[in-house]
Amino acid sequence: MQKLRNIAIIAHVDHGKTTLVDKMILAGHILRDNAKQSGELILDNNDLERERGITILSKNVSVIYKDYKINIIDTPGHADFGGEVERVLNMCDGVLLLVDAFEGTMPQTRFVLQKALALGKKPIVVVNKVDKPNCRPEVVNEQVFDLMFSLDATEEQLDYKTIYGSAKQGWMSHKWNEPTDSIVPLLDAIIDEIPEPAVVEGTPQMLITSLEYSSYTGRIAVGKVTRGSLRAGQNVTLAKRDGVTMQKCRIKDLMVFEGLGKKKVEEVPCGEICAVMGIDGFEIGDTICDYENPEPLPPIAIDEPTMSMLFTINNSPFFGKDGKYVTSRHIKERLDRELEKNLALRVTPGPSADSFNVFGRGVLHLSVLIETMRREGYELQVGQPRVIVKEIDGRKCEPVEEMTVDCPEECSGTVIELTTKRKGTLKNMTSNGDRVRLEFDIPSRGIIGLRSNMLTATAGEAIMTHRLKDFEPWVGEIEMRTNGSIISGETGTAYAYSIDKLQDRGRFFISPMDSVYEGQVIGEHTRQNDITVNVTKSKQLTNMRASGSDDKAVITPPKVFTLEEALEYIKEDEYVEVTPHAMRLRKILLHEVDRKRASK
Repeated sequence: MQKLRNIAIIAHVDHGKTTLVDKMILAGHILRDNAKQSGELILDNNDLERERGITILSKNVSVIYKDYKINIIDTPGHADFGGEVERVLNMCDGVLLLVDAFEGTMPQTRFVLQKALALGKKPIVVVNKVDKPNCRPEVVNEQVFDLMFSLDATEEQLDYKTIYGSAKQGWMSHKWNEPTDSIVPLLDAIIDEIPEPAVVEGTPQMLITSLEYSSYTGRIAVGKVTRGSLRAGQNVTLAKRDGVTMQKCRIKDLMVFEGLGKKKVEEVPCGEICAVMGIDGFEIGDTICDYENPEPLPPIAIDEPTMSMLFTINNSPFFGKDGKYVTSRHIKERLDRELEKNLALRVTPGPSADSFNVFGRGVLHLSVLIETMRREGYELQVGQPRVIVKEIDGRKCEPVEEMTVDCPEECSGTVIELTTKRKGTLKNMTSNGDRVRLEFDIPSRGIIGLRSNMLTATAGEAIMTHRLKDFEPWVGEIEMRTNGSIISGETGTAYAYSIDKLQDRGRFFISPMDSVYEGQVIGEHTRQNDITVNVTKSKQLTNMRASGSDDKAVITPPKVFTLEEALEYIKEDEYVEVTPHAMRLRKILLHEVDRKRASK
């Protein structure tokens, strides 16, 4: 029987979780030795994760060290993907809390640590990036202790071990100023500190905490066996999360995680994380239990969504030119598939037959879904993000977030002014060298579109992070985007001649020779009202000469949006049209006459 340890790695965004897992994989000699140069961020294997440098889906790997098997779960750092973190923490017995030696504890560190401590997990603190200049490992370690104390950690949890090191350089040590040449001290600490999973005798129980998909065998249930053991070919009961429905079924194959892959086994003992095949119709939160007398486990508790968007079919003049899946049936099937594995998502029918209200944790959570769909060949249109409003004790309440902004000292006044305009209140201000950390409470509505304004105002220096605090009473109207839109009045090709003549009206989002259609938003007006222009007019050729008629057109480069920026930029009467190769902004009503009629 192998000795087991199950751990999850939790941290704020960009503090080095996935890099640390890479080094543990290399320490376990999982890859062939000549593959050491093969890459970094071995686990971030999805295109979107590699491009953005963030972890979106949690992953399982295992490392063998000194005849111990360590199952490692890499988790996302953004609070938007909190649904992923909440469910995988059920599979582990301890957590590695990773903290940056310079930045210290951040809002998302608090978010994931709170979840882990509440579930009674034993932490090991890893202070990472101690090779950076002006780092402050001891101060950060104190911060972590204060944070755990304020989150009501037990005495046993507060008696944690601290390891210092640099995941990038591949070393860990008990003292930050005494570098070693490997990460062995960390692996030893995991074996000494993290409790081994409890072996409970009795009938089998396994809570399904995540799922995988294989084109050969279909859906695979993943979870930790919390009681008894499972065998291949065994008859079991699937107890649904509603607590009423019971389905009889049979386990076809069992697999355990080995290295980066899986290995088929005949029996899985208590405490091991495994993948079960051959069970149909399961959802995350269901329990696999005994055939004769099933005893289901309590299902996973997940925080509520805070934001919604309208997804609808693409009905612009350019529909179907680009995508493979364009009908509402395709979009509905894709959203239903997403609901199976994305726990924090909800979908309800929209105001019309071909639209859907999609609820999620934040703009990032929903934009990752839209980006994934567009890469799979879907065309769709998305409305403005809206926060979810609840009624608590007869009062209208909205989600409020704790926001932290790290910026240079000279920009702090601008940041405070921008945030207070959007009903944010300054709670705390600490300076560290020439940088200042500002902590605010701000309604979720106020954060929509704030990031791009803040980056412009601080010349790209501000680092902004936020996490949901609670639902609090509605704070009233918030002033959002003040400039109007420049709208195309004709369908055709945009010419440099026309754009050049209209440049004093505002900033354009299109380049010359782009195709445009009537009702498309092609720029931002300098004033507050919308303006309709014709950019499809080309220069009339005559044989008359006049001074000034042959001046060269000088055109300012267009403003290019990322998907999140576009979603945060649009107004209530606008959509973002998303196709595999293009992203356009448009008015919901394309004809100017219809828009004027609606505004009356």
